[in-house]
Amino acid sequence: MSYLNWERVQQGLYHRKRWVRLVTVLAICLAAGAPAGAVLGLLGPLYGSAVLLTLAAGYLVLRSLLVGLVGVMGIICLLPFGALPVNIGFAPTLLDLALLAVFFVWLSRLVTRREGAFIASAPTLWVLVFVALALVSFVAGLSHSLLTANVLRHFAEIVLSVFIFLLVINTVRTIEQLKALMLSLILVGFAAAVIGVVLYLLPQTLTIRLLSALRVLRYPSGMDVLRHIEDNPDLPLRATSTSVDPNVLGSMLIFVTVPTAAQVFSEKPLLPRGWLMAMLATMSLCMVFTFSRSAFMGLIVGLALLGLLRYRKMLGLGLAIILLLLVLPPAQVYVQHFAQGVQGEDLATQMRFGEYKDALTLIARYPWFGVGFSGTPDIDTYLGVSSVYLLIAEEMGFVGLLAFFGAIVSFLGSFLLARPRIHRGSDLEPIVLGICLAVAGAVVGGALDHYLFNLDFPHAAALLWLAVGLGAAGIRLVKQGGETASASG
Repeated sequence: MSYLNWERVQQGLYHRKRWVRLVTVLAICLAAGAPAGAVLGLLGPLYGSAVLLTLAAGYLVLRSLLVGLVGVMGIICLLPFGALPVNIGFAPTLLDLALLAVFFVWLSRLVTRREGAFIASAPTLWVLVFVALALVSFVAGLSHSLLTANVLRHFAEIVLSVFIFLLVINTVRTIEQLKALMLSLILVGFAAAVIGVVLYLLPQTLTIRLLSALRVLRYPSGMDVLRHIEDNPDLPLRATSTSVDPNVLGSMLIFVTVPTAAQVFSEKPLLPRGWLMAMLATMSLCMVFTFSRSAFMGLIVGLALLGLLRYRKMLGLGLAIILLLLVLPPAQVYVQHFAQGVQGEDLATQMRFGEYKDALTLIARYPWFGVGFSGTPDIDTYLGVSSVYLLIAEEMGFVGLLAFFGAIVSFLGSFLLARPRIHRGSDLEPIVLGICLAVAGAVVGGALDHYLFNLDFPHAAALLWLAVGLGAAGIRLVKQGGETASASG
C-alpha cells in the first residue's frame, strides 16, 4: 500500500499539468506540517521542537549508522554535558540518547544479518576482558556501598562508551566511510575550538550570558561558567568552550588537533590545505587558552611522534612555536604556569601530589580488583585521583589496569606493525597516522588527568574508544591492501 501511495506521489510531482504538481506539493506540506504543528501545540515550542529534532535525528540514524556516529561526535565535542530538560528519575543526556540509538540500530542489523560478518580487530579481546573486569569490580564494590540510580546509569554509560569501539570497527568498512568520519571529527573539533577561542576573547559578562543560555540543557549558569587557574579569579581565565571544564576541553583537542596536523602535511588532504592550516592554528590557540598542562603535554607527544614517524617538517614548525611561546610577552603567563607545574610549586600540582599519595594507599589495601565504582570500604580513603591509571587501579585493581594497558598496547602495537605497509601519499596514510598518534598522545596526557575513564565524564571515554575504533578500522584497511588503490587513484 505504501509503495502504491509513493507511486501516486511521484506521478503528482512529475505531472505535466502545473496545478497538479502544486496540489501534490501542498498535500505533502500539509501531511508533514499537521503532525509537527500538533506536537508543537501540545508540548510547546521548547519541548515540541526537542521532540521533532529527536524524531528527525532518529530517522537519520535508522537510515545510516554513519550519521549516528557523526551525531555522537558532535555531542562529544559541542554538547558533552547536555541533558534533556525532563526528569524520569534522572535527566537523560544527549549522549545517552545518541549512544542508545546507534547501538539499537547496530544490534538490530546484527540480528537481522544486514551488517555482514562480525569484525574483531586486534584489541577486541582485551576490550572485552576490560569490560568484563569492570563488571566484576562493579558488582564486588556493592558489598560495601549502596547502589544508586545515578551510579548505575553512569556505569552503563561508561560501558557503552567502551563498546563504541566494536560498533565503529564493524561500521567503518571502506576508505570512503573512514574519510567521512575523520572529516566530521575534524570539523566538529574545529567548531568547538572556535567557540572556545571566541568565548575566551569576548568580555566576561557576555561570555557568562552566552554560556548561561545552555542552562536549558542543564548546563551551569552565572559566574560558575567561568574557570580560572586554581579557581582564583585573580589568575588568568581558562577556555572551556562548551565543555565546562578546561582540562576536558584540552583532552578533546588532542584527538582533533593531531589528525588535523597530519592532514595539513599530507599529500592528499581531506580539505584545502589553507583551511586546514587555519583550523590547526585555531585548535592550537584554544589549547593554549585552556592552560591544561596535561593536555598540552599529550598534544606535544602526539605531534612529536607524527613528526618523527613521517612529517619531519612538523618538527621545525613545532620548535619555532615553542620558541615563540618562550619569547613573546603574552605567552609568559602560560610558560610560567607550565614551569610551576613541572617544578611542583603551584597549589593545583601540590593537591595532585596529595591525591596520588592517597590513591596509592587505597590501591595498596585493595590491589587486585579494586573497590568498585560507587565508594570505598574505609572511612579514611576516597575514590578519585587526577590520573586515569591510578583511577582504574583504584576501581578495578591491577588486574583491570593490566587489561586497559593490554587494549591500548595491542592497538598501538598493531599500528606499528602495519605502518611499513602504509604507502606514502595514500589517502589512508594521514588518517591512520593522525588518529593512532592522537590516541598515543591522549594516553600520555591521561597520566596526569582522569577523564578518559571516569563515570562523571563518559563522553571522554567514548571519544577515546571511538578514536581507537577509527584507528583499528584504518589499520584493517591497510592490511587488506585498501591503500594501494587509493595511492594509485
